[in-house]
Amino acid sequence: MILYPAIDLKDGQAVRLLRGNMDSSTVFNDDPAAQARAFVDAGCTWLHLVDLNGAFAGRPENAAAVESILAATDVPAQLGGGIRDMATIEAWLDKGLARVILGTVAVENPGLVREAARAFPGQVAVGIDARKGRVATKGWAEETDVQATDLARSFEDAGVAAIVYTDIDRDGAMGGPNVEATADLGRAVSIPVIASGGVSSLADLTALRDTGVIAGAISGRALYDGALDLREALAALG
Repeated sequence: MILYPAIDLKDGQAVRLLRGNMDSSTVFNDDPAAQARAFVDAGCTWLHLVDLNGAFAGRPENAAAVESILAATDVPAQLGGGIRDMATIEAWLDKGLARVILGTVAVENPGLVREAARAFPGQVAVGIDARKGRVATKGWAEETDVQATDLARSFEDAGVAAIVYTDIDRDGAMGGPNVEATADLGRAVSIPVIASGGVSSLADLTALRDTGVIAGAISGRALYDGALDLREALAALG
């Protein structure tokens, strides 16, 4: 199982939100590239980046910060937030991103996800952010009646590289991930599922890994707070 350290970008800084609320952000580093280098120096093999402003605006807002991270590191990175058209997808991949994560458009324009997955094999993931099983979009500001599992299944034949599944109520709350719901999603589809939201201890990581159906886990606040040691976690996951 791959551990993805998270760098959430707001106004050019690395921050963490509590349950997706932009008004409850904590700045952890005003130099995102330096933060990325620290994660890479600790041994991570992937980075997970989120353009928080972009998720609300519907277009890239932290491009300079993302580009500085790409220039400063040599491990693959995936990015979500504000990526809602083919031109933006292509531009980010041209700049060196390994994978784009499509969230809002997966609900509003699933055809774009399919088109992008065909055009860029292995480089398009679907972000499914859910509150009590129902998908939320536009930076989690809008809830839908779409069930997370139904949305995931709808892309079973699309060729997407992964599903990043976030339990919004767990995100940034340091209360542990929703292992059961994430594992249920992992069993429901053949697409690799990456867990996000509440991953705050070594026990959380091993619980996710031991389901046998979760391909990766994203952790943010716990790494910044020191509740989870990145080197130790990577060693434990082998």
